Amino acid sequence: MPRDGTPTRERLLREAERLFAREGLYRVTIREITEAAGQRNVSAVNYHFGSREGIIDVILARHGDPIDEDRGKRLARIGPEAPTRELVAALVTAYATSLETPDGRDYLRIVAQMSEAFGTWRDPGPGTGPWLREILEVLEARPASLPLAIRRERVVAMIVLMTAAMADRARRVELGRRLPLDDATFLRNLTDMLVGVLEARPGGALQ
Repeated sequence: MPRDGTPTRERLLREAERLFAREGLYRVTIREITEAAGQRNVSAVNYHFGSREGIIDVILARHGDPIDEDRGKRLARIGPEAPTRELVAALVTAYATSLETPDGRDYLRIVAQMSEAFGTWRDPGPGTGPWLREILEVLEARPASLPLAIRRERVVAMIVLMTAAMADRARRVELGRRLPLDDATFLRNLTDMLVGVLEARPGGALQ
């Protein structure tokens, strides 16, 4: 009877999350992950996940899928015609649940490092669920008075700001540093800032 590899897989996954969050998603090697997980065989990651990219995809899916289910429930309660602030709050509040656990905080720090891919949010993939895409599509259509190119730029900027703010708070929590805002105030203020990014009135010409 073959030996159950689940504990090994979980150790590899957890060490990958920890190292990616702290050392950098694009700096950590497969060897470092296997050694941290107490594995002598460097091919353990490939065996369980197929590749380095495979383990990243699993991390994104195992955290991102439950978050997206939460977004879907929140969207069902308020509806796609809800005010922009309520839609943004649905994104922020669902995403913030990851602050509650060590692996969730590592996930937040990992996602913030992937900003180059944020412009491709329309493409289905690990961690990019249907409810996230639906909410972003609604937000991208507002305000209709702005050119589409500007609306698209603002949605990506909103994602960058949200993920960066969450990652910074996750890092502060892990380091035991004092948080300048309590949880409720942090989420409320972040939501206000993101709505401001989306709804800012166009200014005059730069001098």
